[in-house]
Amino acid sequence: MNRIVGAASLVFCIFSSVTAQTPSPAALPPYPKPRTVSQTDTYFGTTVADPYRWMEDLDSPDTKAWVNAENTITADYFKPLTFRTALHERLLKLADYERFSAPEQHGGRYFYSRNSGLQNQAVLYWTEGLRGVPHVLLDPNTYAADGTVALNSVSVTHDGKLAALALAEAGSDWQKIIVRDVSTGKDLSDVIRWTKFGRASWLHDGSGFYYSGYDAPPEGDTLKAANFGMKIFFHKLGSEQKADPVVFARPDNKELFLFGGVTDDGHYLVISQAQGTSPNNELAVLDLQTPGAQIQRVITTADATYAAIGNDGSRFWLYTTVGASNGKVISLDLKEPARDHWKTILPEAKGKLDSASLVHRTLIAQYLTDAHSNVELFSEEGKPLQTLNLPGIGSANGFDGRRDEAETFYTFTNFTTPGVIYRLDMKTMRSEVYREPKTSFDRAAYETKEVFVPSKDGTKVPMFLTYKKGLQLNGQNPTLLYAYGGFNISLTPAFSPTRIAWLEHGGIYAQASLRGGGEYGEAWHQAGMKLHKQNVFDDFIACAEWLMAQKYTSTPKLAIRGESNGGLLMGAMLTQRPDLFGAVAAGVGVMDMLRFDKFTVGWGWKADYGGPSDDADEFKAIYNYSPLHNLKPGTHYPPTLIFTADHDDRVFPAHSFKFAAQMQQDQAGPAPVLIRIETRAGHGGGMPLSKRLDVEADIYSFFLHELGAQ
Repeated sequence: MNRIVGAASLVFCIFSSVTAQTPSPAALPPYPKPRTVSQTDTYFGTTVADPYRWMEDLDSPDTKAWVNAENTITADYFKPLTFRTALHERLLKLADYERFSAPEQHGGRYFYSRNSGLQNQAVLYWTEGLRGVPHVLLDPNTYAADGTVALNSVSVTHDGKLAALALAEAGSDWQKIIVRDVSTGKDLSDVIRWTKFGRASWLHDGSGFYYSGYDAPPEGDTLKAANFGMKIFFHKLGSEQKADPVVFARPDNKELFLFGGVTDDGHYLVISQAQGTSPNNELAVLDLQTPGAQIQRVITTADATYAAIGNDGSRFWLYTTVGASNGKVISLDLKEPARDHWKTILPEAKGKLDSASLVHRTLIAQYLTDAHSNVELFSEEGKPLQTLNLPGIGSANGFDGRRDEAETFYTFTNFTTPGVIYRLDMKTMRSEVYREPKTSFDRAAYETKEVFVPSKDGTKVPMFLTYKKGLQLNGQNPTLLYAYGGFNISLTPAFSPTRIAWLEHGGIYAQASLRGGGEYGEAWHQAGMKLHKQNVFDDFIACAEWLMAQKYTSTPKLAIRGESNGGLLMGAMLTQRPDLFGAVAAGVGVMDMLRFDKFTVGWGWKADYGGPSDDADEFKAIYNYSPLHNLKPGTHYPPTLIFTADHDDRVFPAHSFKFAAQMQQDQAGPAPVLIRIETRAGHGGGMPLSKRLDVEADIYSFFLHELGAQ
């Protein structure tokens, strides 16, 4: 039900602080009863109430009191669940295995990260040569006792002598870039602040780097204020940040994300310009070898994705979706960049071309076939060379390198295989295992199958199912259904040690690739965005109903989970089909769809959601599914655990705060509605392992208890 303000609903009871609500006969937790205010907004003639607007002030005494009261209730819920201790211990054991990232080579030195097992943050190492002695370059665990400082990105000079390291604190998207001498481990004086999302890109001679940044936000508002007007700066080593010149800006459009990268040969700076999170972009280049050169606008219309793969002088290979929903590779020459001079190298294929790289004068094309990887190798002119023999159905990622290098590395994973790193010799085209994790569970005890579920309109939705061999189809299996469905993001098979604990309890893990994602190209993405967002929810409902119809599970045994845009999905499921699920976990969700664009970089999501204040049709579509505005008093909602973090400056925590407060008020059934607010954490990236395992232990304990599966 939409909360449209009428004469009666304009009057709210005002409380000066947070008080306790008397428990009902149904033994509900004593939820706080936060005050309400008579805040209303009008959108295209529709007046909408926002009684918990004050929760957007995270530092107010009332908000802090409400957060403390809610965390106390949630902690009290878990105290009687004695099995949680054993579950947490099992999660610790499952997570305690050595794991690495694929190495990158710069100047004969190899750089990679390693976690010995239970370290809060992975440590960055380097070696002389591939098999050299490891040296620690940066250990984030030494920056904060609670492990809340994370290394977000690493950018190394061409000769391997200097590294620009982007650090983030307490889960924030804001990064601080420092520069470290690789040999000595000592930091230079250079420090860059107020940068997000991008990474430093060095000049070929290592004298400085380009980075994307913002003006400093208002003091005290760093985690809330909207971030507009991204610019590309150049930092010369040894200078102060305030002296960094702006290399590129777009004052005509403050809602553009701008990112720049130097080509491997050091000849050009390639600049991408995208409207928010849209996959479509403009492209420009700056000739770094010609003094006084002006920026050349190569692609001036953001009608598709254009991503530089590599170059040979002025000739560029680009990944693009122009005229190809599934993606293709073209080449163009900066001397004749007009579209009628473009050449198709890899035409659009049946499967989605997810990405491509250029190593050893070979195009490595990573395709998705029904949401899992297929890798093909081609000559620079598009001649087929080889199909990479992957070890099974799963996800292959990596394949980084330069056009003149003779090796690349990639990682293969699936639901029961932790990331195995392979080295691909580009001369022989042979792969060999470089590093393989050793884990403490029996992979052979489980199996994975892929099914295709017809949605409401007949569209086939792929879904992976993983479970113990010998599963009985009796409708009584505890099942966790996970999905995302947005922003052109593809959900493919991936390993999580915490999910193994679920499988060991006899659970089924189901992962659905909904419309709105990128699994089947841009057409699949567009079928789940803006005015078509309801397709995403219909797809998820269809997958849940299919699991029941096929006797995998039933409503009392079905848990669902999603984070971020997937948290929005959970909110929509709670409001559209509260009868269908046995338990729900909604993480860092976009719950107030009328105000998502008011905070930090939320405005960028209008590319996917539409603008609630910009377009009447988009407002109507958004208002019809916005979780906060479709909660209904007197509804029997299923057991629900909402989780967020106090430093989330991606999806502002007030989304979850307001949704939880309203849902607790509207709950008419006996099931708990809880919210868990993590401290010194953000949207999820960079969260220390100890905190992550605590969160996971709570979520899985909640599911097991509410489904009666512990």
